[in-house]
Amino acid sequence: MRQFAYAMLALIASAGLALARDATQDVRLVMVDQPGCAYCAAWDDEIGPAYPNTAEGKFAPLMRADLHVGPPDGIKYARRVNFTPTFILLEGNNEVARIEGYPGEDFFWPILAKLLQDHTAFQPATN
Repeated sequence: MRQFAYAMLALIASAGLALARDATQDVRLVMVDQPGCAYCAAWDDEIGPAYPNTAEGKFAPLMRADLHVGPPDGIKYARRVNFTPTFILLEGNNEVARIEGYPGEDFFWPILAKLLQDHTAFQPATN
């Protein structure tokens, strides 16, 4: 009986982790850019290499979209994108928030963390 109880607890715990993973996989960050964009290049140099390794990057994986091509298939922006880079936070296929422009490395991270906290289930790491 005890082995059965442990097996059930393990099953419930793994199901809970799977649900938590599924919920976060719905959140993505779209970077709308265009060729020749100096601010896009600055983001690529300063943030791009580290982004997928951060808590934010793991919670909201990055997708890229060209300004002149439009949103990726199935994605809906709340309004037209006029500036590059524009970072669009998606839940499912719908925009929930955005950052227009690249404010620099020192400001990008706190702005993104605030958007994630305000519009998703993201919880920043506590030290």
